[in-house]
Order: sequence, then structure tokens, then C-alpha cells
Amino acid sequence: MTLPPRRLAILGATGSIGTQAIQVVRELRSRGEPFEIKVLAAGRRVEELSALAREFQVELVCLAGPEEAAKARALLPKGIKVVYGPEGLAQAAAWPDVDLVLNAVVGARGLRATLAALEAGKTLALANKESLVVGGELVLAASRPGQIIPVDSEHAALLQLLSGVRREELARAWITASGGPFRDRKPEELSGVTPEEALAHPTWHMGPRITVDSATLVNKAFEVIEAHHLFGLAWEEIGVLLHPQSIVHALLELSDGSFLAQLAAPDMRIPIRAALTHPIRLPPPPTRLPLAQLELSFRKLTADRFPAFWTVLEAGKKGGTAPAAANAADEVLVDAFLAGKIPFPAIAEGIAEVLSRHSPVPLTGLSELEEADAWAREEARRFVERNAGKA
Repeated sequence: MTLPPRRLAILGATGSIGTQAIQVVRELRSRGEPFEIKVLAAGRRVEELSALAREFQVELVCLAGPEEAAKARALLPKGIKVVYGPEGLAQAAAWPDVDLVLNAVVGARGLRATLAALEAGKTLALANKESLVVGGELVLAASRPGQIIPVDSEHAALLQLLSGVRREELARAWITASGGPFRDRKPEELSGVTPEEALAHPTWHMGPRITVDSATLVNKAFEVIEAHHLFGLAWEEIGVLLHPQSIVHALLELSDGSFLAQLAAPDMRIPIRAALTHPIRLPPPPTRLPLAQLELSFRKLTADRFPAFWTVLEAGKKGGTAPAAANAADEVLVDAFLAGKIPFPAIAEGIAEVLSRHSPVPLTGLSELEEADAWAREEARRFVERNAGKA
């Protein structure tokens, strides 16, 4: 099959997913595939983003604020438009000369860009999980069927698997979790772990926040919430298995007792490229699995381990503003842990404490989310202040 031309906006271009996406685009372009990058957005890495903008001759770049934008204007040709801030990010997501938007922004601030891309009719390759976690109901209301292509390896796997199964044949969908660097440690052994240990993920290479979220399994709770919204699955239809090898990304348990599984190396370039070329598969793979050398194992995720997973999952089930509060608290608490202000177990404790004080309200727009986000961040900061120095 011939791949049609793709005109891309890459939001979060200098982060982990964005950097790998640019590697994928370079590789595809080197083989003559019709990819153009029209828009790039990043936060504060002005020199890095400016170099990419010159390389791909983009039309628009977006930075975090006016200071970064001024620096970029001095480094870029006159023909490249420079914008900044939340309004600039929304403008980047809806840029007219783009048909595919990769949203790899980290955190809740990616939601506005997601909504802007969808409302502008763009196909959205979604790596910003917070868009669905925080504002899933708003995102679904703004999207048409097939407009969102998931980039997370688990959801990319589910998209492939579910396309070949009738809904009435599905008994349960399973996503896997490596368990992170502390999967074999007892809860009482975690109070002294360091940020460096938490960032040493055994199978994936990711940004700091998502790596810590993988150690607490907050990230996996987010992915269950994502699967619920993306695929219309009931909560009881989604299960999680610990799978240390990170080779099987998702499984479908069928009504006749059969299982279907999607396997791939733990290399994010595989689901990134699948999203950018969807629905066409292009050779060669970035990484091949050495099948004859594989040993695969699975474990049950028990209720006494990874307390943050269960707390955040319950927030997802409550809906409304509860997931927004959970996400906001987690962002503050992870930053505090990485800064050495609180011990690792305090992340789960802080999320639980913030959510215990939160009274969710239904979503009718962004205002409720922004209010819950600001409230939860302040509550989490107060928790950090009370627990500072215990790390």
C-alpha cells in the first residue's frame, strides 16, 4: 500500500516521545515516505527546538512563554511564526496546514491542545494520556470515531487486537505493567529508595514523571482510565497483569477461553510509527523480537501492593473532576519526590489524602477541571510541606 502524504504537528517535540517521533520521521523520510513536519512545540528548550525547526523548515513553533519565544525569533528565519503559552499551543494543534497532530505534551496542559486538534478536524495521535484521564468525557464529546489514534504501547496494542474481534466475543481486555524497579520489594522497604533508583526503569526509557508513575503504577491506573474511554470498555472488562519483560502489551480474553496477544519489543518507536502511519504497516521494524530467546511471565496485581494504583483507579471510576484532582496531586507529589522533599511512599499517601478531601462534580466544560486541578495542587503542596524532610 502507498502511504498518503502526512503533514505533522509534533507537540512536546523535545520530550521523550517527541524526540523518538522525530527519529521515526527522519527514518521514514530517508526512505522516501511523504512526511512533512509543519509545526513543532516545546517548553523551554529553545535552541533544540530552533534547530529542529530549521531542519524541517516548519511553518510555526510554540514555546512556553514570551521570553522563550523572543529567543526563538532571534534564532529562526523570518518566515517561521513563533507563538507561546496555552493559546499558542492550541493554535499549533489547530494549524491549517496540518492533518495529523502528535500530542506528546506532558501533563494536564495537553488537554487544551487535544480539544483544539479535535475541534479543528485533525487526526490525533495521542500520547498525552492526561487528556483522557482528566477530560475523557470532554474529549469523547469533541471527537468522531477513528479520529484518535493511541500512541501508548498498551492502547496501540488494544486498537490492533480489537479490530479483529466482535464485541460480543470479548470477555475481558488485559493490559500489562512491568511493575517498575520496585516490583519485587516489600512495601516496608520503599521508604528509603532514591529518585535515581525510581528513574532506573528495567525495560522502558521514558521521561522522569512517567517513569516514577510506572514505579507507583499510577501510570497504569491512568491507562485503565484511558482504555475505558478510548474503547468503551466497562471497568470490569479491563484487567491488569504484571509482566516484567514488557513484551506482551495487551491481551484479549475471548468468550470461548481463547486469548489473543500483541507482542513487540519495549521500544516506543514501534507504537509511535504505527500511529504516524496508521492504518498502514511499514517495514522494517525499529527493533525485532528474538523469539527463540524469550521467556514470558505474568503475575496477578494484588490489592496490597501499589496502593496508588487502586486509589487513582477508584478516582477514575468516580469520574467528574476526581481524575483531574488525582492527576494534579500526582504531578506535585512526583516533583516533590524527585526534588528529595518527600519519601517515595508519600506519593501514594498524598494522592489518597488529597482525594479523600475532594468532592467530585460532573464535567460540563474546562472550568470545573481547572478549578479541581488548582485545588488539588494546593492541597498536595500543603501535604508536601507537612511531610518535608522525612525523605
